[in-house]
Amino acid sequence: MYTVNSIRNICLLGHSGSGKTALAESLLYMTGAIDRIGKNADGNTVCDYDPEEIRRHISISTSVVPLEYHNVKINLLDTPGAFDFSGAVMEALRAADAAILVCSAKDGITVGFEKAWKYCEDRNMPRFVYISKVDEDNSDYNATFNALREKYGNKIAPVVIPIWNSAHKVTGIIDVLNKRAYEMQNLKRVEIDVPADKVSVIEEFNDALKEAVAETDEALMDRFFEGGDFTYREMITGLHQGVKDLSLFPVLCGSGLTCLGSLMLMDNIIDLLPNPVQGNYHKATTADGKTEEFVVSPGGVPCAYVWKTVSDQYGKYSYVKVLSGEITSDTTLVNARTGETEKLGRLYTMCGKKSTEVKALGCGDIGAIGKMDKVRTGDTLCDPRKVVSLKQIPYPAPCYSMAIAPKVKGQEDKVGTGLNRLNEEDPSFTLTNNAETKQQVISGTGDQQLDVLVSKLKSRFGVDAVLYPAKVAYREKIKKKVEAHGRHKKQTGGSGQFGDVWIRFEPQEEQDDMIFAEEVFGGSVPKNFFPSVEKGLRNAVVKGVLAGYPLVGLKATLYDGSYHPVDSNDMAFQTAARLAYQDGIPKAKPTILEPIGQLFVTIPDEYQGAIIGDINSKRRGTMMGSMPAEDGMTTIEAEVPLAEMTSYTIDLRSMTQGAGSFTCKFVRYEEAPGNVQQKVIEEAKALAEQE
Repeated sequence: MYTVNSIRNICLLGHSGSGKTALAESLLYMTGAIDRIGKNADGNTVCDYDPEEIRRHISISTSVVPLEYHNVKINLLDTPGAFDFSGAVMEALRAADAAILVCSAKDGITVGFEKAWKYCEDRNMPRFVYISKVDEDNSDYNATFNALREKYGNKIAPVVIPIWNSAHKVTGIIDVLNKRAYEMQNLKRVEIDVPADKVSVIEEFNDALKEAVAETDEALMDRFFEGGDFTYREMITGLHQGVKDLSLFPVLCGSGLTCLGSLMLMDNIIDLLPNPVQGNYHKATTADGKTEEFVVSPGGVPCAYVWKTVSDQYGKYSYVKVLSGEITSDTTLVNARTGETEKLGRLYTMCGKKSTEVKALGCGDIGAIGKMDKVRTGDTLCDPRKVVSLKQIPYPAPCYSMAIAPKVKGQEDKVGTGLNRLNEEDPSFTLTNNAETKQQVISGTGDQQLDVLVSKLKSRFGVDAVLYPAKVAYREKIKKKVEAHGRHKKQTGGSGQFGDVWIRFEPQEEQDDMIFAEEVFGGSVPKNFFPSVEKGLRNAVVKGVLAGYPLVGLKATLYDGSYHPVDSNDMAFQTAARLAYQDGIPKAKPTILEPIGQLFVTIPDEYQGAIIGDINSKRRGTMMGSMPAEDGMTTIEAEVPLAEMTSYTIDLRSMTQGAGSFTCKFVRYEEAPGNVQQKVIEEAKALAEQE
């Protein structure tokens, strides 16, 4: 078991394809954890082991790979780069104490990199920047580094720089701090002489590091200005403090394929990145509802946070980070969410899909607990002497919805059961049963996420399901006052049925629900049948006369009618009311209302024109204004029919290269344009014919 000082919890962040998984593979190889470097294209990497990841050649969940280097355990959390799987990134950020932002020398600063930087900024998380693929064709380290400097300022500090030959091919790297150069020969690091043309560059960057170190301590600052030098230990201590204070963001570089720079990266992880005690403090809520700082404490009572759940063919594992004390397989803890006592099962360390049973997990370490059926992601497991609840993981709000149904009728329950199981390991999507549209609606962050869930339904639960557009919840309303007659008379041998009503229908704005009133004189309809009339009408308004959508904003007044002393009954007057409804509503100028949403779109300034044009022309939207947001962004406010927003998640990503985000919430109903109404009516008729 490792001490808290000998643990580093690091998450790899960056755009899809930037080289995160390749970097993880190279670190595993250089530490002897694997004897062969896997590739995404071959489907044989340690991190991407899920069948869906292998098939798609991308990461879709966060994998944990522990490395041992110089007696330090580095828990590396490899996160997905695709935006659809940002929920997994949120989980990793909760477990990590620092981050490595991977930026490809071929692509430069991407949207995914910028988002990762923002995630770290929001959490005050210490970070490295790792420029990957420096030795590949069409890579440009200098352009990438200069772009980083321009965007994030002089806090960007190179501690490792590449060496390239006359053909601009990267052949090695230089350790700026130690002024030593290396190259890779058959995946082995070999020290070489520092090229003569790099000596002045190293001195320049080394002086910049000294200046950064001097700014962390007054005594060092005085010595720096006096022209004095720093010891290696002082440099490391100062750089470590600068990283922790977020006044310094070291930049390293290398190649996942050749392992160039991998050992140096791990050296710097150990020397410069914080251990779990030095990481960010956590906010905790006590049993009496108070908020306090939670301090990571190796000598404290046991406490662990469940940051991820895996429930698949390999079993159920609750991934935990131990925040206080240590836990063993026979430790009994209280689940702060449920108040129930949980005896822990077997403990494991995870390396991709491979689990290794351990006797204990110490403070700051990351591992997994097996078969904790009542425990879910976001739970805090505490010692009964100190029950606290840590913040829930801030998953992105679902913004893309589709209806889901089995290909074979009668398997709806299987779909629901399977998705609920999948929701245990991916809480970032929601499943709702829409009683009005009679659809199961699944909502997530994008089409890729939903497609993966459908694939997992088939592979894990044997259910073939299809996705199709979710129905829009339209409404119907009348615009004209009318009077209608409903008469129900039936005679069958013995007792008959008789109900006769005159009802005035008119629009009202007080409420959506129907308002029922009566103005009957002289007992033409006995009072005991008033509830029957009302019940018949309330059953009728559920289905409008145009397209079968609920009729809202109606006032119905019973003002006349007749009855039979023997044959009149409850059912007869219910039927008469429905007949009056069917007679009167088509004459009352019925119209279709569509739901309107309030839309807020946040985008880089350069996309403002395109987004406004799209809202006005393609979405039938109404602009309400715009306002500046932080970091060169603009937030646009508009009102848009929700029917035009079904694919907006995908369209916005396409229009902004993934840089845009939005929220949209229902605000009201309003009358739909004539062409939209006609389309809705035709679709309803076609659906009715199919049924």
